[in-house]
Amino acid sequence: MANTYCIATNTGKGFFTHRDRNNFYLSGHPGDVWVVGNNPAGVAWINRVSGTSKTVAEVQAILDGAIETAQAEWDAFPDAEKERYPERTSRPEKYTLP
Repeated sequence: MANTYCIATNTGKGFFTHRDRNNFYLSGHPGDVWVVGNNPAGVAWINRVSGTSKTVAEVQAILDGAIETAQAEWDAFPDAEKERYPERTSRPEKYTLP
């Protein structure tokens, strides 16, 4: 099944529900990028959260920019501090959306 790509700001509780997760594929990524199963429930979710549909190339560019920003922040973080905070022990890596 094909996917639909969009950008939408996660508003917290209720942004997506257990039912949503059971009704369609949903995957969130940096840069407010969401990959949504291309079915009526997925399209309805995009509308419900005021998402904006994008092409895969558009959302990949947004994702790449968000990861590059995270990489720059990681690079600027002092080495001594990287060791102190385990969540910062690896540099973010770029990846390709499904």
